[in-house]
This record gives sequence, C-alpha cells and structure tokens, in this order.
Amino acid sequence: MLDECLEGLAIDPKGIYVDGTLGNGGHAAAILERLEDGGMLIGFDRDVDAIERVKGRLKAGAGKRVELVHDNYANMAAQLDRLGVDRVHGLLLDLGVSSFQLDVAERGFSFQQDAPIDMRMDQTRGQTAGDLVNTASEQELADIIYRYGEERASRRIARAIIEARAKVRIETTAQLAGIVERAKGGRKGKKIHPATQTFQALRMAVNDELASIGQVLEQMVGRVTGGGRIVVLTFHSLEDRLVKHFFNRHIPREESLQQGGVRRIYEEPQVEWIWKKPLKASKEEQSINPRSRSAKLRAVEVGA
Repeated sequence: MLDECLEGLAIDPKGIYVDGTLGNGGHAAAILERLEDGGMLIGFDRDVDAIERVKGRLKAGAGKRVELVHDNYANMAAQLDRLGVDRVHGLLLDLGVSSFQLDVAERGFSFQQDAPIDMRMDQTRGQTAGDLVNTASEQELADIIYRYGEERASRRIARAIIEARAKVRIETTAQLAGIVERAKGGRKGKKIHPATQTFQALRMAVNDELASIGQVLEQMVGRVTGGGRIVVLTFHSLEDRLVKHFFNRHIPREESLQQGGVRRIYEEPQVEWIWKKPLKASKEEQSINPRSRSAKLRAVEVGA
C-alpha cells in the first residue's frame, strides 16, 4: 500500500519524516524521493540486518539528510533527542514482520521452513521464542497464546507444549508447528495452518510488540508539528484496535452538560482522521502480495 501511505503522509518536500519500520526500505526510499534539500528522513529498525541492507540504497547520492537508527521504535523520542530533532512533519509505522524476516528460515518466524525457533526482530538481545517455549509455565504459555494469538485452544496447546518438552527440548519451528497441529486435531481441510495464531502470539510476546506500539504513539503524537500526519499500517486486529483506540482518545467528541450546551472532550494534542474508515489493499495488490489481505491503513492529522 505504498501509494496510500504516501497519500496519508502528504509530504512537505522540506519536512522531517520518520519511518519507524525500515524493513526493506521501500517506503523510506519513496519518502526520500519526494524530499528536497533541507528535508530529512530518519529511519528506525530494531533489526541490524535491515539497517545494513538499505543503508547504501538510501544514503547513496542523497542531498537530503538521512539518519538510520538501530533501535526499537519504542525508544524513538530518546533517539530524536540524541539527533537534536524536536519536531517532525510525519511518522510512518508499517507494523508486523518484514518479508525478509519471514523468508529467511534462520530467523525462525515461519513454520514454512524448518529452523531454530528464534523470532526476535533484534537478534542482538533478548530471549528467543525457543527460550520462551521451553521455560515458561503452562499458564504463562496459555495466556500468551490466547492474548496475542486470540487462539481459543490456547490451554490445550500450552498443555501439549509442556508434555512435549518434558521428553525433549523443542528446538525447531517444525517441531513446534507439529505439536500445535496435533493439539488442535490436525488441519481438517483448513487453508490456514493450525499453528499460525500460536506463532503470531510467540513472536508478539518475544518482541513486546503491542507495548512498543503504544509507547511510540504516546511519544510521537505530541512531537508531530501542527498539520503533520501519523500513518500506521497494521496486519491484525490487535494492532489495529490499539491504534484506533489511541487516536480516538485524541479526536474531539461532544458531551452534553446538565446546565445546557456541550463541551468538547479529547486528549491533547487534538487529531482528526484522514479517512473515516481504514483503507485496505486493492484486489490487484492482494493478488500480487497475499500478505496484504489483512492490512489496514489508518492516518491522522495533528491539529495546529
């Protein structure tokens, strides 16, 4: 949804823009193309491989300032302070896992290829999903799988994991996917693999994704200049719900007063939706990129 993201940002050629999730650099490169000298692009990614992958592409021959930051976007405000940037004109967050991370077996995000269960977006720190699977209690696993995966069979799956690891350590994505599949009673003709929600849940827990989204929005809604935009691309209901509820708190609503009249209630700063409903990928894009089928794009403009 590149064109829609750029439309949402409404780029000022001399503005300062932040891409909080560099990934393969597609959005960042498109933003950079629309900036003139005096404009600035700041790109974040917690995956050092992503930084290295796009560094040459973004910095080669760019007259505009380009800063690439290896850090979780949850730490964005502190990093902007370090760079001496107080206000920005726009922020883009493309949430979820990048295609590169999914396609490289060694990263352990997918059960399509057998590999160690890692799932860390930043492989330089933190516990792996394998560590979590092999050390968490049955209750902890059930809670994670239910909360982040919205998996109804979370207790049955957690119990199966505990029983399996009592015999042998769960080392690979294929092992884990097989345990979940058996716990759920097999595929039963379903197109979606039975382990999909469990893998999603473990990934989100290991990377503390929902907390990071909340933190960056709290930090940045007050650092976007008046008339600037925040654009967020989500890929499942938990992310989308969090983003929607956050922005709704900043959108004025009217409350009737007992003595007559109304008052407007909202958290500062005030924002307004660019689109009343989230945008979805076109049928053409969905056919080319099946991962875009679940994408929802929301955008707000910050009040002056």
